[in-house]
Amino acid sequence: MFDLTEKIALISGASRGIGAAIAQTLAEFGAEVILTSRRIENLRKLNQR
Repeated sequence: MFDLTEKIALISGASRGIGAAIAQTLAEFGAEVILTSRRIENLRKLNQR
């Protein structure tokens, strides 16, 4: 659908909810995704998905 190859996305609040869903979708379309969150343990869980 969209080709986001060579695009970079910075997602704040990415460890849960809509931020996590947006990050996952952008990654599926080829974007390099940078995630930020207040809780590092939640980001680690997201990274394991």
